[in-house]
This record gives sequence, C-alpha cells and structure tokens, in this order.
Amino acid sequence: MTIHRTLLIGGEEIPAASGRTVDDVAPFTGEVYATVAAAGVEDVSRAVDAADRAFPSWAALGPFARRRVLLDAAELLESRADAAVELMASEVGGTQPWARFNVFLAANILREAASSVTAPRGDVLSAEEPGALGLAVREPVGVVAAFAPWNAPLILGTRAFAAPLAAGNTVVLKPSEEAPLASGLFLADVMHEAGLPPGVLNVVTNAPEDAAEVGEALICDRRVRAVNFTGSTGVGRVVGALAASCLKPAVLELGGKNAIIVLDDADLGHAVDAAVFGVFMNSGQICMSGDRVLVHSSVAAEFTSRFVERVAALPHGDPRSPETVIGPLVNAAAASRVAALVADARAKGASVLVGGGAPEGAVHPATVLTGVTPEMEVYGGEAFGPVCAVEVFGSDDEAVALANDTEHGLTCGILTENATRGLVLARRVRTGIVHVNDQSVGDEPQAPFGGVGASGYGRFGGRWGVEAFTTTRWITLATQHAHYPF
Repeated sequence: MTIHRTLLIGGEEIPAASGRTVDDVAPFTGEVYATVAAAGVEDVSRAVDAADRAFPSWAALGPFARRRVLLDAAELLESRADAAVELMASEVGGTQPWARFNVFLAANILREAASSVTAPRGDVLSAEEPGALGLAVREPVGVVAAFAPWNAPLILGTRAFAAPLAAGNTVVLKPSEEAPLASGLFLADVMHEAGLPPGVLNVVTNAPEDAAEVGEALICDRRVRAVNFTGSTGVGRVVGALAASCLKPAVLELGGKNAIIVLDDADLGHAVDAAVFGVFMNSGQICMSGDRVLVHSSVAAEFTSRFVERVAALPHGDPRSPETVIGPLVNAAAASRVAALVADARAKGASVLVGGGAPEGAVHPATVLTGVTPEMEVYGGEAFGPVCAVEVFGSDDEAVALANDTEHGLTCGILTENATRGLVLARRVRTGIVHVNDQSVGDEPQAPFGGVGASGYGRFGGRWGVEAFTTTRWITLATQHAHYPF
C-alpha cells in the first residue's frame, strides 16, 4: 500500500499550499513507495514562522527537560528498528546490516546530544575594570536550516537536528528528495512522540525540480541564523555561497575521494577484509567510501588477487535479503552514471579486474579497476557507487602524494602493523579524519566529524557539534560603580 505524507509544520501535518505532491520511488522495484507534499516558497516561510515562534520557549526550557526528550527519542528509535529496516530497503535500497547500523548510530547521536545539554558551556574571563566579572557564554543562535541526504538517512537525518536542538535552537529540516521519509518525516514522528513541542522541528519535503528554489528560500530567510548541510560537493558549493551572501555561518559536510593505504607491513588478511568493507558497504554510497585502494608494490600482487576474489563473491540483489551486500543504488540513473564512469575509464586504457558492464535496473556490480589515470573521469570524481581503483606505490612518500592528489579531504585509512609509522603518515595526509590500521569508513557521535578542501568545513559530533550551532556572547557584571573620564 502506498504511503501518503504531508508537510510537518508547527506540529501539524498539512499539505503544500499548492496542493502538489511528488512520488517517492523504490529503487529496487521501481514502484511508487510513497507520495509526499511538494513544498514551495510559501511553505518554507510557514515552516520558518513556526520555528521562529517556538524558539523562545524551547531555548528557555530547562536542560533536564530538553535532555529527557532526546533520551526518550533514542529509545523510541531503537524500538522501531524493524520498521526502519523496511523503510530503508524500500525507499533507498538499504541492506539490513546498513539499516540496523543507521538505527544504532542515530540513537547514539541523540544520546550524545542529550549529554551535551548539561555540559559546561562558557568561560569566566579576566576583566580590566576593578570589581568586574566577565563571562563568555554560548547561547543558541535561533532557527537552523538543516539539509539531510539520502545515503545514510537515519544517521544523517538525525545529525541534521540533534545538536541544534540540544543547544536550544529550533529547526526547519529539508530531507532529500530521494528519502523524504527516512531522512525526515520518520525521524520527526519519533521526536514528537518523545515529547518534542510543536514547531521545534519542522519538515519540508519538495519535488526535485523545486529543490533549488526551496533551498534558497530556506537559507535566505532572515529569521534563519545558521545552515547545516550534508550532501554533494557540487550542491554544497551553492549552499555555502548562499549562506555567505546572507552572512550566515554554515557547516558543510560534503563529498570525498578517500584513499585506503595498504603498507608493506600490513596484515594482508585484515587489509583485504577492511578494504572490501570500506569500498563496498552500502554499495559505495557513503561519503567516506574508499574510492582508491593504494597498495605497496611488494604486496600488490597478492593483495589484489585476494581482494578481487572477495569482491567477485559479494552477493548482489534484493536489499531485503539478509545475504545481500551490494543492493541497488538510489535509482537507476545513479547506476547508469557509475556504469558510464567505468566505461570511460576502460575506453581510456584502464583494466576492469572484476565487475563492470551494464547495471540491472539500479543494481551495479561491484567493480575493481586498475590503471586509472588523471584523464579518466573516475580519477578525480567521487564514484559514489560500488567502484574502486587499485593503485601501486613504492614508498611512504609516494603513498602520501597519491592520497593527497585530490581536491577533497574527508577521510583516509592506513593499514599497517606499525602504529608509529601509521601515525607519522596520518599527520601528513590532508584529511579531516584518518584511521590507522583500519579502513576509511568510521563515525562515532562524540568525535569531530568533517573534512577539508572540497569535502567542506565545520565539524559535527561532541562539543564541536554544539559549538557549530551556538554563538558566543560577552557579558559583564560590574560589582562596583566605574569612574568615567567625563
């Protein structure tokens, strides 16, 4: 049965002002899974109205009451894990392990946000005036515009609002057009059942053709005070430029062209396992996925043989099957885009060690390339699919140079049994995140998460996430009357 949802504004479910709706299509079957309201600029204004009205009372709510809402929401989300698995399989083609990890991490993001509510937030300052007390206090900014992507919908949908709400802000959330339920309305339902007051979290869904207009209206509304965006680098550049033009701070977590480095002292069994996971989890549709596997020349032949053998055996197909590793991409167009990258590389001289060929609907086979060179589109562009390139290096310096040969800088994995050597290399790789003796995919709610360069700026997680959505104010208290020169 097709699901029908409207906008969520001020705690009420209301249709778009235009009455328009848009289909939400299941990538594996191609059938309409849901319909949602197609918001326009008028609806954005209504959502910001609601968030602006709700802000004073939410910001003033006692910290223990605010924390209780977040903790209760975490418990509710975990209790709905089975529903979340079904939702992610239908809406974005997520496999069962990926969906359950989304539930696990999203719940812990809420718990981490809850812990920050009562954490110290400010400093006592030295003052020049005798008897004066100076305070630097962090306070909520107001209404936050939040944009959530589709690829890890529960994790990144929750991350879009958890820290802002914990800090006392209100939020207007624009979920991805590919996952309006999983990255938006489903999570908002959980939050409101947990006791979140009306208007504190509002959800505006839209048709793909209206995304630019709706996004601009949200970012540029004068009552919006900060912008929170996770998505592609291309769209992130537009969002960052709009926020800057309106003099609003933004946190941008964008794409990656991440490397997994296999040094000559790595445990090859572990390295193969790590690389298979880091490249092909969620069919490569993770900003942290290892697009490039860089292998020392002395172990390249053995590693590549074992790696290709493992990749060839990965089960493909229906995301509802517990055995499936490579499920569908978010839509058939995404699978065709990945196939075109592979075809371009092959036409320009790359070798396909496994995979390649035409996709079946939205399912693209797990693919390993070698001999990828700069003139090929896949060399510099984020694949965002089940594709990687194996490259060989001869020294640590060469490995660092290859890892840094990208405009992106999100994450990196360095596989070595020598922690000191790995740490030395980690300090030289220009990324926001490095995992020594592990692959490139990793996320914990208390850690500073974000990249550099074309991977964006700002950090989510822990106290860094709270700092991103608060403003510092200087307040003084004079305990005695000052003397003035006139």
